Amino acid sequence: MIIALAIVFIFLILRFAVTLFNFISDPKLRKVNRMHHELVSILIPARNEEDNILTLLRSIEQQDYQNYEVIILDDDSSDRTYAICETFTANLPRFRVIKGQPLKDGWLGKNFACYQLAREAKGKYLLFLDADEQVYKELINSAVHRIASKNLALLSLFTNQDMRSFGEIAVVPLMHYILLNLLPLRLIYLAKNPSFAAASGQFMLFDSAVYHRYKWHQLSKNRVVEDVEIMKMVKAEGLKGESLLANGLISCRMYTNYQDAISGFSKNFLAPFNYSIPGFLFYLLLIIGGPLLVFSTLNLQLILMMCGLILLTRIMISLASGQNAFYNSLLHPLQMLSLLFIGVFAIQNHLTNNTMWKGRRV
Repeated sequence: MIIALAIVFIFLILRFAVTLFNFISDPKLRKVNRMHHELVSILIPARNEEDNILTLLRSIEQQDYQNYEVIILDDDSSDRTYAICETFTANLPRFRVIKGQPLKDGWLGKNFACYQLAREAKGKYLLFLDADEQVYKELINSAVHRIASKNLALLSLFTNQDMRSFGEIAVVPLMHYILLNLLPLRLIYLAKNPSFAAASGQFMLFDSAVYHRYKWHQLSKNRVVEDVEIMKMVKAEGLKGESLLANGLISCRMYTNYQDAISGFSKNFLAPFNYSIPGFLFYLLLIIGGPLLVFSTLNLQLILMMCGLILLTRIMISLASGQNAFYNSLLHPLQMLSLLFIGVFAIQNHLTNNTMWKGRRV
């Protein structure tokens, strides 16, 4: 019992230390006043996004950056995505929409769509965005300044999350929670070891020359979590990559209800654990079973210490990621239950090779 409690508290303290480091180091994309003028190709893979795509396209049109092109690839949508994009782009010379090729064997859908988009692009920088996002002024200029000043091959941003329903709030904050108390984000840039890698496919900005030399999406064509794999490959080649928090410059509404959020997270939740089910189960045991073990002792001092560490962690991560600290703290037990559900479905999908997303097996 004493050994088990010691392990639980060591795990809690280590996670608290990582969170504190992230909070103090404040790894966010900074806004800059110096204007850049290099051509940026904004590349958007879209599959059944009729409800989201116009919000993104209109927000891009309102950007303050002047030198860009936008290419949308309709990835075999069964809804009105292509027609909506075609109407929107008709009188905007910077925007165009293309039809994607049939999915080739050995490829996953999004990876193949990004590969095709890159072949169409002409920019000095390639910016891949998801269709369910919204960008704000200063984003592109600030990102271009960062990638140029740091001589990066890849800059990725973890976007602010737009959550409007109770179901979303019960699940979506887990993304930043797990990220910011397991990995010091500054080490992605500072450490040469590829193990220190994380990225978000919601915002991936590449140096075009480096991208075309390595063809990152082709190298990761069958990877479910291609964003993290690409960051690992960038670092393995001795190139520089960096991942930052978006600092309110771009937002994303990933899901609209609880069921979709659980399904969406479970499709790639094993990836950070290198698809090791024992490793993942051990993590769940510590993060969920650990607090239950502490409560079972009925030792008030231990319980208060544990709750204090968890509460401070939730507050710091919420403030860093632009989320509501009160809701995340209050709903922490429910979010941990959601994490358990995600874990069960992730393991089940992995063992049965039955992960589906947008009508395709992944």
